[in-house]
Amino acid sequence: MKRLRILVSAGEASGDLHGSRLVTALRTRNPWVHIDAMGGPQLRAAGAHLLVDYRDLALIGVREVFSKVRLFYRALRDLRRYLQRQRPHLVILIDFPDFNFLLGRMARSLGLKVFYYISPQVWAWRSGRIRSLKRFVDAMAVILPFEEAFYEQRGMTVRFVGHPLVDEVCGVEDAATCRRFLGVHQEPVICLLPGSRSGEIKTFLPILVKAAERVRQDFPSAEVVLPVAPGLDRHNVSAMLKGSSTPVRCVFQDTYRAIRASQVALAVSGTVTLEAALLGTPLVVVYKVSTVEYHVARHILRVPYIALPNLIVGRRVCPELLQHEAEPERLAQEAMLLLKHPERAAEQRHWFGRLADMLGKPGAAQRAASMALDLC
Repeated sequence: MKRLRILVSAGEASGDLHGSRLVTALRTRNPWVHIDAMGGPQLRAAGAHLLVDYRDLALIGVREVFSKVRLFYRALRDLRRYLQRQRPHLVILIDFPDFNFLLGRMARSLGLKVFYYISPQVWAWRSGRIRSLKRFVDAMAVILPFEEAFYEQRGMTVRFVGHPLVDEVCGVEDAATCRRFLGVHQEPVICLLPGSRSGEIKTFLPILVKAAERVRQDFPSAEVVLPVAPGLDRHNVSAMLKGSSTPVRCVFQDTYRAIRASQVALAVSGTVTLEAALLGTPLVVVYKVSTVEYHVARHILRVPYIALPNLIVGRRVCPELLQHEAEPERLAQEAMLLLKHPERAAEQRHWFGRLADMLGKPGAAQRAASMALDLC
């Protein structure tokens, strides 16, 4: 079996997770492959040798933009030197386009092969970047069903391999078992999903908590759970909850059980909305940005929805409360409609089942690994 050296570049927690599954699949197919990476603890645990820890980049805040730029370009410089010296058989890029586009162009300039796993969302905005992708990507594995036709129509070698979250959620127990496991005895259970970044937590957690307080006025027995994303400061999250009149149970390292245990989820737009849908939990989606960002987005976004379940199914399955609608009272109203009218929740679950079928069977990482190794 051929000895291979591969570089994997992942710049966020989700990329670190999906990259670790890909590395495991690569090593299963070829035990002689050596993996170097920009990534984090998940990639390291999967057997990759970390050249750059992406968390060193992510820890820098907006106010320290110049330090952030320095760290980004230092990482790029170090990886360029690695590419020049080691000349890996393949460079695998995972999402994180602002960094990985630069790295991909470097690799192409050195005559190296490039594989992209998990497409950057150029179909939603900045579609001009497709021209750049075509110049440096040899093949791409996409995880949303409509992406394959989108890129094929633009002349790229692409394959829909299924969504890796299908693998992640398939082993989660039923709702009753999850409630027993978490020690949740009251119903309904309301799950708060305010995002995984500290900025999102500061913006959205107060909105979601106040919405839960309003729901409990009509459902006094309701229990509120908050899965705390890895990497967030537990003490900061707890401090933000101190002023609430509603008890909120923080759940650590058990997000999927918390979601499955719930009758309704109040979620900030992002990957977690897709996780909730795959777990069959009815949800209300919320999002807001600055007024300037909102008006800019209105002119450049090319999609009719922001919630991934709605976008994939192609219809408004779950409510989206944006900007001025992203307020506690409005959010509570939508949540109570789902709790008071079971047929509404059942309709969401029906479409979530359709969505799960659209996202393919388990094994996305294995199929992506086969594509990648075919390039070597």
